[in-house]
Amino acid sequence: MRQFFSALQSVLAAFFGVQSNHKRHADFKHHSPVSIIIIAILLFIVFIISIYAIVVSVLST
Repeated sequence: MRQFFSALQSVLAAFFGVQSNHKRHADFKHHSPVSIIIIAILLFIVFIISIYAIVVSVLST
């Protein structure tokens, strides 16, 4: 479970653009690239759905 939260933290930092190059290299040493890619895709889908929900909510008022 600790590795999941560490990978999630890395993906979130990369989404916001605050991931250092050293931390990125360390993450790929400790985590599977597949797990990081899956987390990134899921977070991207959540982001798109939330943006869509906000736009629909604003346009309906």
